[in-house]
Amino acid sequence: MSSTQAFPAVPALTKPSIPPPAFSDIAKASNDLITRDFYHTAAVNLEVKSKAPNGVSFNVKQKSSHEGSTSGLIEGKYLDAPSVLFRAQWTHMLTSTPNAGITLTNSWTTSNVLNTKFELDNQIAKGLKAELITNFVPSSKDLGANLNLLFKQPNFHARAFFDMMKGPTANVDAVLGRDGFLVGAEAGYDVQKAAITRYSAAVGYAMPQYSAAITATSNLSVFSAAYYHKVNSEVEAGAKATWDSKGSNNVGLEVAGKYRLDPTSFAKAKVNDRGVVSLAYNVLLRSGVTVGVGLSQDTQKMNDSAPKYGTHFEFSE
Repeated sequence: MSSTQAFPAVPALTKPSIPPPAFSDIAKASNDLITRDFYHTAAVNLEVKSKAPNGVSFNVKQKSSHEGSTSGLIEGKYLDAPSVLFRAQWTHMLTSTPNAGITLTNSWTTSNVLNTKFELDNQIAKGLKAELITNFVPSSKDLGANLNLLFKQPNFHARAFFDMMKGPTANVDAVLGRDGFLVGAEAGYDVQKAAITRYSAAVGYAMPQYSAAITATSNLSVFSAAYYHKVNSEVEAGAKATWDSKGSNNVGLEVAGKYRLDPTSFAKAKVNDRGVVSLAYNVLLRSGVTVGVGLSQDTQKMNDSAPKYGTHFEFSE
């Protein structure tokens, strides 16, 4: 008679809950559509990325402004990310967290500023990321130090930023999310003065195809409403309206759209309430080589101002 061996049942895999975005990213989809990949803001923008066999990545950036000034930096980043296994207390499953680890980033800018960033991700506690950021100016011996704490859990995302050399000061924000609905708040605090220096609030709703957000910043005096819609795999559209209650009665408006021409290229356009039109085109020439061009023109001053042109070159491996 043959015998069979019984194995314990394996619990069904369930999709983990995703933490909500950070407070500054509640309107990220529309903000990215309106602000990113418009290349007229600089005459020339160059970025070169590479990665050494030992895992150290390098990034060199250079930007030339329309006024003729040039700025840049060279950055090195090392990530030690061993796969950490922890046993879920409510099941017999082993879950891998490959993003946990230690990251060290150093950069040197053309302004002669040395920046160092040390990150501990999921090392102190599950969902907690700690960052220590320092900057040093050799010519003046000025030193800055910041401590950042970022905590993510299902339906909750909180951050705290401490400037250890000025004040010290603290900026904290938190976001609660459920079923696509988001609500968040932000506050700044000066420890030496024992006073709240600023506060903001936001609400939003985010789905994969569309999102909307209303934010009130600058002590609830500047209000903005943003909307983003991914019409299909090729077309994206978004808009943002801003009103400063302490300024003029006018409402600033920006409308932007993106069209993916093919898998390797896309075009973008935006216009604001002042009649400034911006256009951009991005193409992946081959693996690791991306080129972008853009222009901006004030349509209300066609005879008084020349259009601004910009180019972007990115090389990576």
